[in-house]
Amino acid sequence: RIIDGRWGYFFILPAYIPFLIFIAYPLFNGMRLSLYDASLTGEEFIGLENFRRLLQDEAFLRGLQNTIFFVIGVVPAALFLSLFIAVMVFPLRKHIQSFFRLAFYLPVVASGVILSMVWLWIYSPTFGLFNYVLTSVGLPRVQWLGDSSTALPSLALVVLTWILGQPIILYLAALGNIPTELLEAALIDGANAWQQFWKVTFPLLLPTTLFVLVTQTIGVFQVFVVVLLMTRGGPAYSTMTIVYDIWQTAFDFYHFGYASAMGVVLLLIVGTIAVVQYRFLGREVEY
Repeated sequence: RIIDGRWGYFFILPAYIPFLIFIAYPLFNGMRLSLYDASLTGEEFIGLENFRRLLQDEAFLRGLQNTIFFVIGVVPAALFLSLFIAVMVFPLRKHIQSFFRLAFYLPVVASGVILSMVWLWIYSPTFGLFNYVLTSVGLPRVQWLGDSSTALPSLALVVLTWILGQPIILYLAALGNIPTELLEAALIDGANAWQQFWKVTFPLLLPTTLFVLVTQTIGVFQVFVVVLLMTRGGPAYSTMTIVYDIWQTAFDFYHFGYASAMGVVLLLIVGTIAVVQYRFLGREVEY
């Protein structure tokens, strides 16, 4: 039986080997490099010096602040909007549901480069859609991506539209798994539509909400493409994020050890937040 049980490892080998090569090894090697002054010319062990430098690095601290803004602003908005849209779409006919599933999920599978180009046109200060609307009602044009006061919220809106599709699909699937008998029992007891949602539907959606919260938090912490293509961290570090700072430090300045230290800090932050989310929201739901 022991020999038979080992066959399971053989079947997962095609996925296990790429995991070791492309995920596990880079992860542990990055942790090792965070203790070195590593560049194209070689490596020198410096202990925790890279982490000390991070405490005085204006770009990194600003990137951390901006990334936290992204998470605090985008993730709750994505949760609320995706749940609201799913609840509105779920009672519709199946073919209409399918249309909305496709429409909302399309940005998730579309190329980030294409979507960034579309949003660059929308935010264009001269012929962009948003400024066209403003000027048509007599308001002045806005430098959406060129002003430090509007650049970060503008990128947050872009990220929000990108990530809504997956939570909507997940919530629609979860709503379809809730037994109708529970809602019918609540209706017989005199519960109105809001009470049915708040007392019955929403508690049964908590596992889905936890999954969406954790995955979207991790995803938003890794915001990169939209920053690279639309603002490159400017103006004046106003849209700098941790992942963009890591990329710039490693592949523009070739400070691989310092970039690895940033990655370790990001890993610790995201891991801690995920554990806290599971601690307070993780619970068994039976129905």
